[in-house]
Amino acid sequence: MAVSIALIILLGLGADYLLRRVKLPGLVGMLLVGVLAGPYVLDLINPEMMNVSGDFRKIALIVILLRAGFELRRDTMHRVGKAAVTMSMVPALFEIAAVTWVGPMLLPIARIEAAILGTILAAVSPAVVVPLMIDFMDRGRGTGKGIPTLLLGASAIDDVFVIVLFTIALGMAGGGEVHVWTQLAKIPLSIGLGILLGVIPGFFLLWLFRRYDWRPPKRTLVVMGTAILLTWIEGAVERWVPAASLLGVMAIGFIILEKSESIAHIISQKLKKLWVFAELLLFVLVGAQVNIQVAWKAGLAGMAVILAGLFFRSIGTYVSLCGTPLNWKERAFCVVAYLPKATVQAAIGAIPLAAGVAGGEVILAVAVLSIILTAPLGAIGIMVMGERVLDHGARSSYRFKDLREKQGLARVGERVRDKGSSAVWKVIEEREIWEPAYEEPGGPGNAGDLPAIVLRFWQEQSGGKPGTGKTLTKTYTAQGPAFGDEWEILYDW
Repeated sequence: MAVSIALIILLGLGADYLLRRVKLPGLVGMLLVGVLAGPYVLDLINPEMMNVSGDFRKIALIVILLRAGFELRRDTMHRVGKAAVTMSMVPALFEIAAVTWVGPMLLPIARIEAAILGTILAAVSPAVVVPLMIDFMDRGRGTGKGIPTLLLGASAIDDVFVIVLFTIALGMAGGGEVHVWTQLAKIPLSIGLGILLGVIPGFFLLWLFRRYDWRPPKRTLVVMGTAILLTWIEGAVERWVPAASLLGVMAIGFIILEKSESIAHIISQKLKKLWVFAELLLFVLVGAQVNIQVAWKAGLAGMAVILAGLFFRSIGTYVSLCGTPLNWKERAFCVVAYLPKATVQAAIGAIPLAAGVAGGEVILAVAVLSIILTAPLGAIGIMVMGERVLDHGARSSYRFKDLREKQGLARVGERVRDKGSSAVWKVIEEREIWEPAYEEPGGPGNAGDLPAIVLRFWQEQSGGKPGTGKTLTKTYTAQGPAFGDEWEILYDW
C-alpha cells in the first residue's frame, strides 16, 4: 500500500503540473491518473489501497469541506441564502424528471429504474465544485455578489436532498412499503441535525483554543479529528435519525470564523497546506473507481440520457437564479458550475445493482459514464468561465489574507517575543488599511493602493491589563520588512 501512495503522489503531482501548464484544472489530470492507474486499466494501485479508498476519500472530502466552512461568512450567507436553498432542490428535480422521462425511451430500463438513475445523476459533486470555488474566493473572484459562497452552500444541501430521493426511489423499486412523506421529512431533519452536530463541537473547540494557546498544526489536527468523528456519529445514529454530518463539518468552520476570525484563519492556512496531499488522494482514488468497460456499455444511448438530464438541469439552475442580482453571464457560470458529477455517483452508483434492481447494471454504467463526461469538462468549464465572468474585486479583503500568509503575522490574542530584547508582548489590536504604493522617483505613477495590516502590541506585565502601560504599534505591507525578522510567536504546546 505504501508503494501505491507513492504512485498516487508522484503521478498525481506530475499530471497536476502538466495540466496547469496548459491552463487547465490540475484535478482533471489527477482524475485521469486514477482512471489509468486503477484496477480497471493498468492496475497499478494495490487492492488493499482500493479497499480503504472510501475512507481516504472521505477524509480528503472532510479537509476541503472544513476549508469551505472557514470561508463562509454570515453576511454573505444572508445575501445568498434564499437562492442557495432554491438551487439545492430545483435543478435536481428538473434533472430527475428529465432522466425519468427520457430513460425508458433510450435504455432497457423501466420507469422506476429511470427514476433511480435520475436521483443518482442529479447530485452535484462537492469534490469538484468546492475546491474550485475556494480558489476563486482566495483570489477575491466573484465575492462581490457572493457567487462562490452561493455554490458552496447549494452544492452541500443538494447532496442531502438527492440522496433522500434516491432512498425513496430505491425503496419503491424493491416493492416494499415506502412512506414518501416520512422520507421527505428527513430532508430538513437531516440538514438541521447535521448543522447542530457541527455547531456544538464548534463552540467547544472555540473555547478550547481560546483557553489554551496551542500551535496551529495541533489546532488543525484537533479540528480534523473532531470532523472525522462527526461522520462516524452519522453512521452510528442513521438507524434512528438522519444527520448530514458533512454539513456539520462545514458548520464547525463557520462557528469558529464567526466568533474568532483570527483563530479561524490560522487553522484555515494549515488546512490549505494539508489539502495539497488530500486533493491527490481524493481525485486519484475517485478516478480509480471508474470502470471504463462498464461505462462503455452505456454507449451513445447512455450519453444521450446524461445530456438530456444536464440540459433540463441547466434550465432549473437558471430558473433558480431568477430574482437574484446576478447578470446573465454570472447565471451561465452557475449553470456550468452545477454540472460536474463524481463523488456521489462513485459512492452510490453500484447500490441498485447490489440491491437486485433489474436495471442495476445499466444504472451503474450510466453513472460511471457521467463521471467520465462531466467531471473533467465541468471543471474546465468552471475555471475558464470563472476567469472571464467573475469580478476581480480590486480592493477585495482577500488581499489582506494573502498579506497575512506571506508575512506570517501573529493574530489578536497571540503572544510574541521580541528577537532583539527577548521581551514578551501580546497582540491586542489588528486593523486593515489601504496605503499608497511606494514609487521610485520619476516612476510611472498610478501605482494604486496596497493592503497594509496594523498590529498593536502590549508588553505583558504582572497585574497589568491589556492596553495599559507600554504599547507598540507597527504596520506591515508586502513591501516592508518581514514580521518574522523581528518577532517569534509563542505557543503553550
